[in-house]
Formats: sequence, C-alpha cells, structure tokens
Amino acid sequence: MNDMPQQDWDPKSATVLCDQHKAYDEMRERCPVAYSDFLGWSLFAHEDIVRVLNDPDTFSNVVSRHLSVPNGMDPPEHTEFRGIIEPYFRPERMEAFEPQCRKIAANLIQSLLERDKVEFISEFAQEFAVRVQCTFLGWPADMYEPLRLWALKNQQATLAEDRAAMTKIAVEFESYVDEMLEVRRAAGTQASNDVTTSLLHQRVWDRLLRKEEIVSVLRNWTVGEIGTISAAVGILVHYISERADLQQRLRAQPSLLSGAIEEILRIHGPLVANRRITLRPVEIGGQKIGAGERISLIWISANRDDRVFANSGTFQLERDQSSNLLYGAGIHVCPGAPLARLEMRVVMEELLARTTRIEPVPDSPPTGAVYPASGFATLPLRLR
Repeated sequence: MNDMPQQDWDPKSATVLCDQHKAYDEMRERCPVAYSDFLGWSLFAHEDIVRVLNDPDTFSNVVSRHLSVPNGMDPPEHTEFRGIIEPYFRPERMEAFEPQCRKIAANLIQSLLERDKVEFISEFAQEFAVRVQCTFLGWPADMYEPLRLWALKNQQATLAEDRAAMTKIAVEFESYVDEMLEVRRAAGTQASNDVTTSLLHQRVWDRLLRKEEIVSVLRNWTVGEIGTISAAVGILVHYISERADLQQRLRAQPSLLSGAIEEILRIHGPLVANRRITLRPVEIGGQKIGAGERISLIWISANRDDRVFANSGTFQLERDQSSNLLYGAGIHVCPGAPLARLEMRVVMEELLARTTRIEPVPDSPPTGAVYPASGFATLPLRLR
C-alpha cells in the first residue's frame, strides 16, 4: 500500500498496557480489524483469526528477517521441518518425561512451603519453566539463571523494538547452543542421549540439520517454554487463589484439572499475539489490506469472543473447548502442546496436593505483565 492507513489504536499506550484484556475486548467490539504502526493490522474477532489460520496460501508465516524453524515457515519447508519436530512430543515421550517434570514441580513447591509468603512468578513459575526446559533439552543446571535472564531481556527488547538489543540477544542464545553442541560433538558416541544430541542427527531433504536451524528450533522452544509456560502457571494459580471453592473442588477431584486449565487459560490467555504477512490483497472485517502487510492475531481477544464462547468472561467447567485457540489451529497449531499440557497439569496436581490453601496476600496485589508478555509480572501468595 502506498498510503499508510491512520492508526486506529496504540497497542503500547498506558491504557492498553495496564489492562490488555479490557482493551482488546473493547477493540473487538469497536474495531475488530484495527491498524497501528506497532502491530500492523490487528485482528480481534475469533472468526477472522480462524480464517487466517486456515489460509496459509494468503497469510504467510515468514514474518521475520531471521530463520524461524518451523513456525516461521510456509509449506513445503514447514511441512518438512515440522515432520522432524512433532515426534519429540509424542505421547510415549511425554509419559517418559512426566516423572522428571513432577520431581521439578514437587521440589520447588516444597521449598516455598517453608516461607510466610512467596513471589510466585520469580520464585516458582519462571524457575519451573526454566528447569523443565533445561531438563527436556538435556542442558545442565548452571544454565537455569542465564536462560531465565535471557528470556526477560528478549521480552524487554521486543517491547522496545530495539533491533540492536534483539540482535545481541540472538547472538547470546546462539553462544549457549554452540557450547551445548560442542560438548556433544566432543563426546562422540558417548554423548548424552537427549533432545539436543538428537537434533544433531536429524535430517531434512536428505541432509543433516544446519547449525542455524538447530539454533532456531531450540530458540523457538525456549521462548515458548519460559515465556508462555511461566505466564500460564501464574495465571492458573492466581485464578484459583481468588476462588477458594473452585480450589477445593479441584483438590477433591483432580480429574477435572485438564478441563479447568483450558477454561482458565481461555479467559486469561498466556500468549498475546502472533504475526502473519499477507501474500495477496485481501478484505477482512470490511478492511481492505494490501499484499505484504503485517497481520497480528490477538489470541487473547479471540478466546474471549462472546460470539463463540457465550458469557466468555465466566468460568464454565463444562464448556466445549473445541474452538479454544490456546494452542492455535491449522497447520501451525503448536507442536509442543502435549508438553505444555503435561507441565501445567503436573504443576497444578502437585500444588493442590501439597497445600490446603493458596491465598492472595492482603495489601500486596499482583502486578500485570505487559506486551509482549501476558499474565503477571509479580504475584504475591501465601501457600498453606
């Protein structure tokens, strides 16, 4: 498009950042396809977002200057690389990983029970996400803190649109991967049998993965794991901390947890948005959008759309979750969803089993996270 459209909203305004849910809900009703210099065309309606997800021929996932495997690819590249990613999240792998995941959760929870109050995000949610990620990849414990700090820096640079910082952060992560790969190459046949070692032997189109492709796979997993899982865990625990009756019901009937988790995270999504690029001119929601335009899919808004989820702001344990876009939809649906579901179920099972009450701390309210993060920046709690 030659003439840039006028801004319909400012995603980085104080009003939006202080209550993203309210702002996105209002935009969905007022201007469901809205332009901003920061996000391009933002889509807020469930119907419009599903349309984009199901039309990869019009809406491309190749949105970054940097390689992004496999989510930043279109077919046929996406199909080829996705084929080597999905096996890591098969049911038998998740079943084998569950005891390690549960041990991490149990040990962290036990350490928190000795305190009068805890700051749940930094002391549990982020620690849990980092430790699970390192364990899943086969990375050592001395990577916990560097990875946690790296994820925070990555979020801050994204919000600030600081290209120089983002480049430096990418180089930092590549150095971590270089070190992990070098250890395994040096060990040869004695290398640890883990996910990172396995990636060294994966093949696409009859060749081994290149280093930059391995780095990209690991970076995408790490960003998703540390940012989204820590946000999700905080959202879940905050929700039940304010609802003693629901908390007790889930303690008494842990079989209800999986459905409850999906519903809570539908109401308060842990992932704000993903991007697409238009490959041809298109009309969405009455807006004519040219080829080569940026599209932002606002997941949080889609999952709160009353046209799809009646009384969307209310918790309904029996609600049909088939339209829930928590893990996306279409060919780019999150391949790591089985691991995410495992982690959240295990965390909630262990937390509820090892406590009798999870309560907010009077006079210490939580503080909300801001874009590109969701959930909470801080969450003071009492665990009893």
